[in-house]
Amino acid sequence: MEARRSYEHIRAIGLLALTALLWSTGGVLVKWIQWNAPAIAGSRCLLAAGVLLPILRRRHLTFSAVQIVGALAYAATVILYVTSTKMTTAANAILLQYTAPVYVAILSVPVLGERIRKHEILLMTAAMAGLVFFFLDRLSPGHLRGNLLAVLSGISFAVMILAMRKQKSAFPLGSIFLGNLLVVALTIPFFFDGASEDLRSRLGLVFLGVFQLGFSYLFYSRAIPRVTALEAIMVPIIEPILNPIWVFFLIGERPGPWAILGGTLVLISVVLYAILRIRKKPGGDCRLD
Repeated sequence: MEARRSYEHIRAIGLLALTALLWSTGGVLVKWIQWNAPAIAGSRCLLAAGVLLPILRRRHLTFSAVQIVGALAYAATVILYVTSTKMTTAANAILLQYTAPVYVAILSVPVLGERIRKHEILLMTAAMAGLVFFFLDRLSPGHLRGNLLAVLSGISFAVMILAMRKQKSAFPLGSIFLGNLLVVALTIPFFFDGASEDLRSRLGLVFLGVFQLGFSYLFYSRAIPRVTALEAIMVPIIEPILNPIWVFFLIGERPGPWAILGGTLVLISVVLYAILRIRKKPGGDCRLD
């Protein structure tokens, strides 16, 4: 039994890493697609809902308070992230969103009863310090509104993770499905004004909705019942490292030397964190000791 739990935990960490890889393509695709932000957000969520629909059953949609909170937080995260990416650099948008681990760490104890170990706090602090280096490059005043929206997306991202983890014994994917429908409902008026006939944009949107959003959250929901809330945000933090890399090679947004230094620090912190969590026996008490 213990060996099986250990295998499932390692598998969950792998699913989180795969999720982060898919998520990391979001920045370059949002920049790539020549549609406005609401049209992109709504269209990708419509496609993602189509991916998730076949595995949903009526009993999965309980409309409980925690499921609704998760859906609202998800919808806010999607809309805020796409809008901020259009208004500021892709690096700024994703890195400011990844202030989420701070909120998750603070709220994990009162909301979930998941205490945090000292080494987790140290590695989280190191990762957050790495993100600060990105800000030393170009956190320009001209992008202030986009940066502010990105910070708000970090808050909603943290709430979404806590709500999904709270449903670990239920079906956390229900929140994601409802959140997708909510985004579609909110953005329908912008579909026709923001849509483009450009084939490249349409192909990018298909990947963005089906894989970057649909399948990624399918993997994420499978992993989250078997990891702590802090794991659920710390392992995918490799996303803000890969995101600017895709943008650099395909769009030409170049990260500066401070960003490269910060990315290295974040990556080292996450790798060490993942190794320590895999070696730790799952199911143990995550106390601050």
